[in-house]
Amino acid sequence: MEKRENHTKTAICGIINVTPDSFSDGGQFFAIEEALKQARKLIAEGATILDIGGESTRPGSSYVEIEEEIQRVVPVIQAIRQESDVLISVDTWKESSCRSSSKGWGPYSQ
Repeated sequence: MEKRENHTKTAICGIINVTPDSFSDGGQFFAIEEALKQARKLIAEGATILDIGGESTRPGSSYVEIEEEIQRVVPVIQAIRQESDVLISVDTWKESSCRSSSKGWGPYSQ
């Protein structure tokens, strides 16, 4: 294993689940305005990364179609981007969701 340089800064990642059935927050941040309020709170508390998820991974959760996941995640990212340049990660396993989520500001913006 390659030894890496020791970094002095620790990143804090805030999680925002934009699902109606989130196991961690009970769907509190499903609405865009609620997700944005949570983003503001997490950034104020020191988060340097926000992880946005649009599909629940709780046991027994239902599959979310790609378009639905995009409709959940992208508007939240756009709202956050209006106010902050905080680093954003998208919690997805779907390439199309990843590409749509990063259009215009991420590595897949082309």
